[in-house]
Amino acid sequence: MVTGKPLLSSEQISQRVRELGNMISEDYEGKNLIAVGILKGAFMFFSDLVKTIRVPLSLDFMIASSYLGTSSTEEVHIKRDIEDDLSDKHVLLIEDIIDTGITLNYIREHVLARSPESVKICALLDKKERRQVEVPVDYRGFEIPNEFVVGYGLDYNDMFRNLPYISIFKKST
Repeated sequence: MVTGKPLLSSEQISQRVRELGNMISEDYEGKNLIAVGILKGAFMFFSDLVKTIRVPLSLDFMIASSYLGTSSTEEVHIKRDIEDDLSDKHVLLIEDIIDTGITLNYIREHVLARSPESVKICALLDKKERRQVEVPVDYRGFEIPNEFVVGYGLDYNDMFRNLPYISIFKKST
């Protein structure tokens, strides 16, 4: 297994994360914000992003997945749910990548059922070509082509998450 050509450098990612943090800070001034990281893939993005947000916030995490290898199973499994009461909070879901939209739509509906003040989505990567279910993306890092990518938290069978950049993934033959 090898990673292919780099798609986004560490510098490009850092710059965009700062820009997103500025937008989020402006939008949530004076609001009761909870930032929810969707694990495992968003852990690097989540960590870097919340450090750039200049308004008070609380943190929580969800673990949800619909992937096996490079393919979506189209069946969402929540392995860890948000522990906080969401009824008076503005929820910001922070995701690594939106692909088919199936997982994030499921998570969004699950969170909305808990009666938060609002729910917005921040995704580092958006692969619009693969979208099967439309989800509203309020903060988007980058739109990328229909390629399987790894690095900066994204994985192939739990490998390559530690790369500081994002690369197109190619299996060796």
